[in-house]
Amino acid sequence: VQLQASGGGSVQPGGSLRLSCAASGISLDYSHVGWFRQAPGKAREWVGCISPVDGSTYYRESVKGRFTISRGSTKDTVDFQLTSLKPEDTAVYSCTTGYYYHCPGKGGMEFWGKGTQVTVSS
Repeated sequence: VQLQASGGGSVQPGGSLRLSCAASGISLDYSHVGWFRQAPGKAREWVGCISPVDGSTYYRESVKGRFTISRGSTKDTVDFQLTSLKPEDTAVYSCTTGYYYHCPGKGGMEFWGKGTQVTVSS
């Protein structure tokens, strides 16, 4: 199983980015998929996730209303729309899944993609 996050970049505060998570060896269309981020010098933190059951999404409080997770238009991809970005959103963003991972739980993740850097700076 391999995951790959992409779409990161550098934007000014208030800007937007669209991240994507693609997988091989596992079907993301039928998996719970989570997004985490890790800023320099800080612990990795859960940002949000999507359930395959009914498409329910969950987010950490600080990103609610700004970030949106959705199923991608391409098979086995998950998109992560980041809007109204703030400097404190700067981090490496990674997607994760696992056979025992159930959104919005924080455990059971088995597979991690190489992250993508998001930098928000003026």
